[in-house]
Amino acid sequence: MIGQINQLAENHIPFLLMVDFEMKKPLLYRLDELPDTIQFSTPSFSTLTANRNSKWNFNAKRVENFHLEAEPVPYSKYRSAFDLVRKNAQAGNTYLCNLTFPSGVTSDLDLKEIFLISQARYKMLMEDQFVVFSPETFVQIRKDEIRSFPMKGTIDANIPNAREILLNDEKEMAEHITIVDLIRNDLSMHARQVRVEKYRYVDTLVTSHKKLLQVSSVVAGNLSENWRSNLGDIIFSMLPAGSVSGAPKPETLRIIREAEGGDRGYYTGIMGHFDGHNFDSGVLIRYIENSAGKLVYRSGGGITFMSEAEKEYQELIDKVYVPIT
Repeated sequence: MIGQINQLAENHIPFLLMVDFEMKKPLLYRLDELPDTIQFSTPSFSTLTANRNSKWNFNAKRVENFHLEAEPVPYSKYRSAFDLVRKNAQAGNTYLCNLTFPSGVTSDLDLKEIFLISQARYKMLMEDQFVVFSPETFVQIRKDEIRSFPMKGTIDANIPNAREILLNDEKEMAEHITIVDLIRNDLSMHARQVRVEKYRYVDTLVTSHKKLLQVSSVVAGNLSENWRSNLGDIIFSMLPAGSVSGAPKPETLRIIREAEGGDRGYYTGIMGHFDGHNFDSGVLIRYIENSAGKLVYRSGGGITFMSEAEKEYQELIDKVYVPIT
């Protein structure tokens, strides 16, 4: 897979890449061979605009009051996994561990309709399998510069003084610092002059249920002019994404497997689009999948030794939403 990516990029051939969290089922398609059952969009490209297929026409009037109801994992099950993770954090085995669980959801929209009405920086649909509407960039490469935009820290925007509470929360601050440092180290494997260009800025996310505030940073570095012939190596050396795994990465991945008890699949993997010159990719979060005919929404958050189970469980629930504006 790495060799195929390098060859396509070196020859300026556009492609779509998908990599699952465990890196067991990576998929790579030349863009001119992309099946119609896969649709995606990034800030600079959309298959819907490119193919103008009438199959993807949709009456947006239906979504004004659409239904989305979640049944989260029982707190007792979450608490058991949380305690395992925090015990490892207190022992120094992990500084930050991303713990996730599936919630059952019901909706009067199907996956295709959710894909079409959701508003997000990165969107993808594998028809009848999953839909993702992610606000988080994995890496962008433009004009020999690579950037990553780690996201850590979320709060309900309706809480009084929410922005100040979020930015001054010691646990959230420590979590964000850890991820920024991890991303700096990841970029340094291939880039020079790695730097933090913007630190802990706040975005507002409007969802189907409420407004959320989300904290991000920008980490950048300079690549050599021949980065396209090494693009596959660059991508896979940074996987899985630090913001959805943790640090230190190898030991934290072991803890995730033990705590979650199964593979995540494409959830928290990445999607990447190469347009022939530049590369843009997103982390596959905000994710609904079809599991044996039932919809499942996967969500979670970062756990440190300072984390409180009730707050982390509530964050898991708060992240079950569809962004619609």
